[in-house]
Amino acid sequence: MLFNGISARRVPTHRLTMNILETDRVGDPVVFIHGNVSSSLFWQRPMLDLPAGYRPIAVDLRGFGDTDPEPVDATRGLSDYADDVAALLNTLDLGPVHLVGWSMGGGIALQLLRDHPASVRTLTLVNPVSPFGFGATRGENGELIDPNGAGSGAGGANPEFVKMLADGVTADDSPFAPRTIMHAFYFKPPFEPTDADVYVTSMLSTRTGDPHYPGDTTPTDAWPGAAPGTQGVLNALAPNHFRIDDLHTITPKPPIRWIRGAADQIVSDGSMFDLAYLGSLGAIPGWPGAETHPPQPMLAQTRAVLTRYAEAGGTYDEIVIDDCGHTPHLEKPTEFNAALEGILSKGGH
Repeated sequence: MLFNGISARRVPTHRLTMNILETDRVGDPVVFIHGNVSSSLFWQRPMLDLPAGYRPIAVDLRGFGDTDPEPVDATRGLSDYADDVAALLNTLDLGPVHLVGWSMGGGIALQLLRDHPASVRTLTLVNPVSPFGFGATRGENGELIDPNGAGSGAGGANPEFVKMLADGVTADDSPFAPRTIMHAFYFKPPFEPTDADVYVTSMLSTRTGDPHYPGDTTPTDAWPGAAPGTQGVLNALAPNHFRIDDLHTITPKPPIRWIRGAADQIVSDGSMFDLAYLGSLGAIPGWPGAETHPPQPMLAQTRAVLTRYAEAGGTYDEIVIDDCGHTPHLEKPTEFNAALEGILSKGGH
Protein backbone atom coordinates (compact mmCIF):
# COMPACT_ATOMS: atom_id res chain seq x y z
CA MET A 1 0.00 0.00 0.00
CA LEU A 2 3.06 2.26 -0.12
CA PHE A 3 3.44 4.56 -3.12
CA ASN A 4 6.66 4.60 -5.13
CA GLY A 5 9.17 6.75 -3.30
CA ILE A 6 7.66 6.14 0.15
CA SER A 7 9.22 3.87 2.75
CA ALA A 8 8.15 2.86 6.26
CA ARG A 9 10.08 2.17 9.44
CA ARG A 10 9.32 1.78 13.13
CA VAL A 11 11.08 4.16 15.50
CA PRO A 12 11.43 3.26 19.21
CA THR A 13 10.90 6.19 21.60
CA HIS A 14 10.77 6.32 25.38
CA ARG A 15 6.94 6.18 25.19
CA LEU A 16 6.25 3.59 22.46
CA THR A 17 7.45 2.46 19.04
CA MET A 18 5.94 4.56 16.27
CA ASN A 19 5.65 3.78 12.58
CA ILE A 20 6.58 6.56 10.18
CA LEU A 21 6.49 7.05 6.43
CA GLU A 22 9.28 9.01 4.77
CA THR A 23 11.14 9.57 1.51
CA ASP A 24 14.83 9.89 0.71
CA ARG A 25 14.57 13.69 0.47
CA VAL A 26 16.59 15.96 2.72
CA GLY A 27 15.70 19.39 4.02
CA ASP A 28 13.49 21.01 6.60
CA PRO A 29 11.22 18.39 8.20
CA VAL A 30 7.49 18.54 7.52
CA VAL A 31 5.63 16.26 9.92
CA PHE A 32 2.13 15.09 8.93
CA ILE A 33 -0.37 13.91 11.58
CA HIS A 34 -3.42 11.95 10.42
CA GLY A 35 -6.98 12.09 11.70
CA ASN A 36 -9.33 9.64 13.39
CA VAL A 37 -10.08 6.28 11.70
CA SER A 38 -7.16 6.64 9.29
CA SER A 39 -3.37 6.44 9.30
CA SER A 40 -0.27 7.93 7.70
CA LEU A 41 -1.29 6.32 4.38
CA PHE A 42 -3.65 9.28 3.78
CA TRP A 43 -0.60 11.58 3.55
CA GLN A 44 1.40 9.85 0.83
CA ARG A 45 0.43 12.11 -2.06
CA PRO A 46 1.10 15.38 -0.21
CA MET A 47 4.44 13.94 0.93
CA LEU A 48 5.50 13.25 -2.65
CA ASP A 49 4.20 16.63 -3.82
CA LEU A 50 6.39 18.64 -1.45
CA PRO A 51 8.95 20.81 -3.27
CA ALA A 52 12.68 20.31 -2.96
CA GLY A 53 14.19 21.44 0.30
CA TYR A 54 11.64 19.72 2.54
CA ARG A 55 11.79 16.32 4.21
CA PRO A 56 8.32 14.74 4.61
CA ILE A 57 7.57 12.47 7.58
CA ALA A 58 4.09 11.07 8.30
CA VAL A 59 3.38 9.38 11.62
CA ASP A 60 0.99 6.64 12.68
CA LEU A 61 -0.64 7.54 15.99
CA ARG A 62 -1.01 4.99 18.80
CA GLY A 63 -3.72 2.48 17.93
CA PHE A 64 -3.55 3.26 14.19
CA GLY A 65 -1.45 1.92 11.34
CA ASP A 66 1.68 0.08 12.47
CA THR A 67 2.39 2.06 15.64
CA ASP A 68 2.13 0.24 18.97
CA PRO A 69 -1.50 -0.05 20.12
CA GLU A 70 -0.96 1.54 23.51
CA PRO A 71 -4.22 2.47 25.32
CA VAL A 72 -5.50 6.04 25.21
CA ASP A 73 -6.00 7.86 28.52
CA ALA A 74 -8.91 10.05 27.45
CA THR A 75 -8.82 12.08 30.67
CA ARG A 76 -5.71 13.76 29.21
CA GLY A 77 -7.58 14.84 26.10
CA LEU A 78 -5.31 14.50 23.08
CA SER A 79 -2.13 14.75 25.18
CA ASP A 80 -1.22 11.06 24.89
CA TYR A 81 -0.99 11.52 21.13
CA ALA A 82 0.78 14.89 21.32
CA ASP A 83 3.32 13.57 23.80
CA ASP A 84 3.98 10.59 21.52
CA VAL A 85 4.70 12.88 18.56
CA ALA A 86 6.90 15.11 20.71
CA ALA A 87 8.89 12.03 21.79
CA LEU A 88 9.30 11.03 18.14
CA LEU A 89 10.57 14.48 17.17
CA ASN A 90 13.09 14.30 19.98
CA THR A 91 14.21 10.76 19.08
CA LEU A 92 14.74 11.77 15.44
CA ASP A 93 16.51 14.97 16.59
CA LEU A 94 14.56 17.01 14.06
CA GLY A 95 14.68 20.41 15.72
CA PRO A 96 11.81 22.80 14.97
CA VAL A 97 9.46 21.25 12.38
CA HIS A 98 6.70 22.32 10.05
CA LEU A 99 3.66 20.59 11.56
CA VAL A 100 0.61 19.57 9.51
CA GLY A 101 -2.44 18.13 11.28
CA TRP A 102 -5.65 16.87 9.68
CA SER A 103 -8.98 16.54 11.54
CA MET A 104 -8.19 14.97 14.94
CA GLY A 105 -4.56 15.40 13.95
CA GLY A 106 -5.20 19.15 13.88
CA GLY A 107 -6.21 18.99 17.54
CA ILE A 108 -3.10 16.96 18.32
CA ALA A 109 -0.98 19.52 16.50
CA LEU A 110 -2.59 22.32 18.51
CA GLN A 111 -1.86 20.44 21.74
CA LEU A 112 1.75 19.88 20.72
CA LEU A 113 2.10 23.57 19.82
CA ARG A 114 0.54 24.54 23.15
CA ASP A 115 2.95 22.33 25.12
CA HIS A 116 6.11 22.66 22.99
CA PRO A 117 5.89 25.92 21.00
CA ALA A 118 9.62 26.10 20.32
CA SER A 119 9.46 22.76 18.47
CA VAL A 120 7.08 24.11 15.80
CA ARG A 121 8.29 26.24 12.89
CA THR A 122 4.88 26.57 11.21
CA LEU A 123 1.49 24.96 11.88
CA THR A 124 -0.95 23.92 9.18
CA LEU A 125 -4.42 22.87 10.32
CA VAL A 126 -6.42 20.86 7.78
CA ASN A 127 -10.14 20.64 8.62
CA PRO A 128 -9.15 20.51 12.31
CA VAL A 129 -11.32 19.48 15.22
CA SER A 130 -12.41 22.48 17.30
CA PRO A 131 -10.00 23.54 20.07
CA PHE A 132 -12.97 22.81 22.37
CA GLY A 133 -13.32 19.19 21.33
CA PHE A 134 -16.04 17.45 19.34
CA GLY A 135 -19.66 17.93 20.38
CA ALA A 136 -21.54 19.09 23.48
CA THR A 137 -20.44 22.74 23.57
CA ARG A 138 -22.17 25.97 22.63
CA GLY A 139 -20.97 29.41 21.60
CA GLU A 140 -17.66 30.46 20.14
CA ASN A 141 -15.96 30.15 23.53
CA GLY A 142 -16.89 26.48 23.86
CA GLU A 143 -19.17 26.52 26.90
CA LEU A 144 -19.89 22.98 28.11
CA ILE A 145 -23.54 22.02 27.73
CA ASP A 146 -23.15 19.38 30.44
CA PRO A 147 -20.26 19.24 32.95
CA ASN A 148 -19.73 15.56 32.22
CA GLY A 149 -19.71 16.03 28.46
CA ALA A 150 -23.02 14.25 27.78
CA GLY A 151 -23.67 14.25 24.06
CA SER A 152 -20.04 13.70 23.12
CA GLY A 153 -17.51 10.88 23.25
CA ALA A 154 -17.80 7.17 22.57
CA GLY A 155 -21.58 7.11 22.95
CA GLY A 156 -21.86 8.82 19.58
CA ALA A 157 -20.21 5.99 17.65
CA ASN A 158 -22.36 3.78 15.47
CA PRO A 159 -21.97 0.18 16.73
CA GLU A 160 -22.39 -1.29 13.24
CA PHE A 161 -19.57 0.89 11.92
CA VAL A 162 -17.36 -0.13 14.86
CA LYS A 163 -18.08 -3.81 14.23
CA MET A 164 -17.26 -3.50 10.55
CA LEU A 165 -13.98 -1.79 11.40
CA ALA A 166 -13.14 -4.62 13.79
CA ASP A 167 -14.15 -7.25 11.22
CA GLY A 168 -12.08 -5.63 8.45
CA VAL A 169 -15.02 -5.17 6.08
CA THR A 170 -13.83 -3.83 2.71
CA ALA A 171 -17.11 -3.92 0.75
CA ASP A 172 -19.51 -1.00 0.37
CA ASP A 173 -22.82 -2.87 0.57
CA SER A 174 -23.84 -1.31 3.90
CA PRO A 175 -24.40 2.36 4.78
CA PHE A 176 -22.18 1.77 7.83
CA ALA A 177 -19.28 0.11 6.01
CA PRO A 178 -15.97 2.01 6.26
CA ARG A 179 -15.75 2.36 2.48
CA THR A 180 -19.28 3.79 2.35
CA ILE A 181 -18.55 6.22 5.19
CA MET A 182 -15.36 7.32 3.46
CA HIS A 183 -17.07 8.09 0.18
CA ALA A 184 -20.03 9.81 1.83
CA PHE A 185 -18.24 11.89 4.47
CA TYR A 186 -14.46 11.98 4.07
CA PHE A 187 -14.92 13.23 0.52
CA LYS A 188 -17.50 15.48 -1.10
CA PRO A 189 -19.48 13.18 -3.42
CA PRO A 190 -19.03 12.29 -6.20
CA PHE A 191 -15.25 12.52 -5.68
CA GLU A 192 -13.63 9.13 -6.25
CA PRO A 193 -9.93 8.72 -5.33
CA THR A 194 -7.82 6.57 -7.58
CA ASP A 195 -6.31 4.92 -4.50
CA ALA A 196 -9.52 4.16 -2.59
CA ASP A 197 -8.35 0.69 -1.53
CA VAL A 198 -5.30 2.24 0.15
CA TYR A 199 -7.48 4.56 2.21
CA VAL A 200 -9.91 1.80 3.20
CA THR A 201 -6.92 -0.26 4.36
CA SER A 202 -5.80 2.76 6.35
CA MET A 203 -9.21 3.06 8.03
CA LEU A 204 -9.23 -0.65 8.87
CA SER A 205 -5.92 -0.31 10.72
CA THR A 206 -7.88 1.42 13.53
CA ARG A 207 -7.81 -0.66 16.73
CA THR A 208 -11.22 -1.02 18.33
CA GLY A 209 -12.43 -1.52 21.91
CA ASP A 210 -12.58 0.55 25.07
CA PRO A 211 -8.87 1.54 25.12
CA HIS A 212 -9.01 2.56 21.46
CA TYR A 213 -11.94 3.32 19.12
CA PRO A 214 -14.45 4.43 20.17
CA GLY A 215 -13.79 4.08 23.93
CA ASP A 216 -16.03 3.45 26.93
CA THR A 217 -19.20 5.27 27.97
CA THR A 218 -20.71 6.52 31.21
CA PRO A 219 -24.51 6.39 31.75
CA THR A 220 -26.16 9.70 32.59
CA ASP A 221 -29.62 11.15 32.98
CA ALA A 222 -28.63 14.04 30.72
CA TRP A 223 -29.55 13.91 27.03
CA PRO A 224 -28.89 11.74 25.10
CA GLY A 225 -28.20 9.27 27.92
CA ALA A 226 -24.44 8.71 27.62
CA ALA A 227 -21.39 10.69 28.68
CA PRO A 228 -17.75 10.10 27.81
CA GLY A 229 -15.79 7.46 29.66
CA THR A 230 -12.10 7.64 30.53
CA GLN A 231 -10.58 5.63 27.69
CA GLY A 232 -10.36 5.69 23.94
CA VAL A 233 -10.29 7.97 20.93
CA LEU A 234 -13.71 9.62 20.94
CA ASN A 235 -13.51 10.30 24.66
CA ALA A 236 -10.13 11.97 24.14
CA LEU A 237 -11.97 14.36 21.81
CA ALA A 238 -14.76 15.06 24.33
CA PRO A 239 -14.87 18.70 25.46
CA ASN A 240 -14.68 17.83 29.17
CA HIS A 241 -11.29 16.25 28.43
CA PHE A 242 -9.83 18.24 25.52
CA ARG A 243 -9.80 22.02 25.55
CA ILE A 244 -7.27 24.57 24.30
CA ASP A 245 -8.42 28.07 25.20
CA ASP A 246 -5.05 29.63 26.07
CA LEU A 247 -3.10 29.20 22.82
CA HIS A 248 -2.58 32.97 22.75
CA THR A 249 -0.34 32.73 25.84
CA ILE A 250 2.47 30.69 24.26
CA THR A 251 5.90 31.98 23.22
CA PRO A 252 7.13 31.83 20.52
CA LYS A 253 4.10 32.08 18.23
CA PRO A 254 4.80 30.42 14.87
CA PRO A 255 2.58 31.28 11.88
CA ILE A 256 -0.61 29.22 11.53
CA ARG A 257 -2.56 28.46 8.35
CA TRP A 258 -6.05 26.94 8.54
CA ILE A 259 -7.07 25.08 5.37
CA ARG A 260 -10.55 23.63 5.08
CA GLY A 261 -12.99 22.27 2.54
CA ALA A 262 -16.13 24.38 2.21
CA ALA A 263 -18.38 21.30 2.04
CA ASP A 264 -16.93 19.40 5.03
CA GLN A 265 -19.65 17.32 6.71
CA ILE A 266 -17.50 16.17 9.64
CA VAL A 267 -16.03 19.40 11.01
CA SER A 268 -18.52 22.20 10.42
CA ASP A 269 -21.16 24.28 12.15
CA GLY A 270 -23.67 21.62 11.10
CA SER A 271 -21.70 18.40 11.45
CA MET A 272 -23.40 15.13 10.57
CA PHE A 273 -21.46 13.59 13.49
CA ASP A 274 -22.55 16.15 16.11
CA LEU A 275 -25.33 14.58 18.20
CA ALA A 276 -26.93 17.98 18.85
CA TYR A 277 -27.13 18.69 15.14
CA LEU A 278 -28.55 15.24 14.46
CA GLY A 279 -31.05 15.85 17.26
CA SER A 280 -32.11 19.08 15.57
CA LEU A 281 -32.82 17.07 12.43
CA GLY A 282 -34.96 14.60 14.37
CA ALA A 283 -32.47 11.79 13.92
CA ILE A 284 -31.93 11.38 17.69
CA PRO A 285 -35.07 11.44 19.85
CA GLY A 286 -35.59 13.71 22.84
CA TRP A 287 -33.43 16.62 21.68
CA PRO A 288 -33.97 19.37 24.29
CA GLY A 289 -33.87 22.15 21.70
CA ALA A 290 -31.53 24.82 20.37
CA GLU A 291 -31.76 27.06 23.42
CA THR A 292 -29.85 24.60 25.61
CA HIS A 293 -28.40 22.10 23.10
CA PRO A 294 -27.54 23.94 19.87
CA PRO A 295 -25.30 22.36 17.24
CA GLN A 296 -21.65 22.97 18.02
CA PRO A 297 -20.28 26.01 16.11
CA MET A 298 -17.01 24.25 15.31
CA LEU A 299 -15.74 26.76 12.75
CA ALA A 300 -16.61 29.77 14.89
CA GLN A 301 -14.79 28.20 17.83
CA THR A 302 -11.59 27.58 15.87
CA ARG A 303 -11.75 31.10 14.45
CA ALA A 304 -12.19 32.62 17.91
CA VAL A 305 -9.13 30.82 19.33
CA LEU A 306 -6.96 31.71 16.33
CA THR A 307 -8.15 35.33 16.40
CA ARG A 308 -7.03 35.66 20.03
CA TYR A 309 -3.71 34.10 18.99
CA ALA A 310 -3.29 36.76 16.32
CA GLU A 311 -4.33 39.59 18.62
CA ALA A 312 -1.66 38.46 21.08
CA GLY A 313 1.10 38.79 18.48
CA GLY A 314 0.83 35.62 16.40
CA THR A 315 -0.39 35.32 12.82
CA TYR A 316 -2.95 33.09 11.16
CA ASP A 317 -4.97 32.94 7.99
CA GLU A 318 -7.88 30.82 6.78
CA ILE A 319 -8.06 29.32 3.31
CA VAL A 320 -11.38 27.83 2.22
CA ILE A 321 -11.35 25.46 -0.76
CA ASP A 322 -14.65 25.35 -2.63
CA ASP A 323 -16.35 22.15 -3.79
CA CYS A 324 -14.30 20.17 -1.28
CA GLY A 325 -15.08 17.99 1.73
CA HIS A 326 -13.01 16.75 4.67
CA THR A 327 -9.86 15.80 2.73
CA PRO A 328 -8.61 18.76 0.67
CA HIS A 329 -5.17 17.16 0.42
CA LEU A 330 -6.74 14.38 -1.68
CA GLU A 331 -9.76 16.07 -3.26
CA LYS A 332 -8.09 19.31 -4.34
CA PRO A 333 -4.34 18.62 -4.40
CA THR A 334 -3.39 21.61 -6.57
CA GLU A 335 -5.10 24.10 -4.25
CA PHE A 336 -3.94 22.28 -1.12
CA ASN A 337 -0.31 22.04 -2.20
CA ALA A 338 -0.23 25.74 -3.07
CA ALA A 339 -1.66 26.64 0.34
CA LEU A 340 0.78 24.34 2.15
CA GLU A 341 3.81 25.61 0.26
CA GLY A 342 2.73 29.15 1.05
CA ILE A 343 2.83 28.61 4.81
CA LEU A 344 6.03 26.54 4.66
CA SER A 345 7.78 29.46 2.99
CA LYS A 346 6.90 31.64 5.97
CA GLY A 347 8.91 29.39 8.28
CA GLY A 348 12.25 30.06 6.61
CA HIS A 349 15.03 27.53 6.10
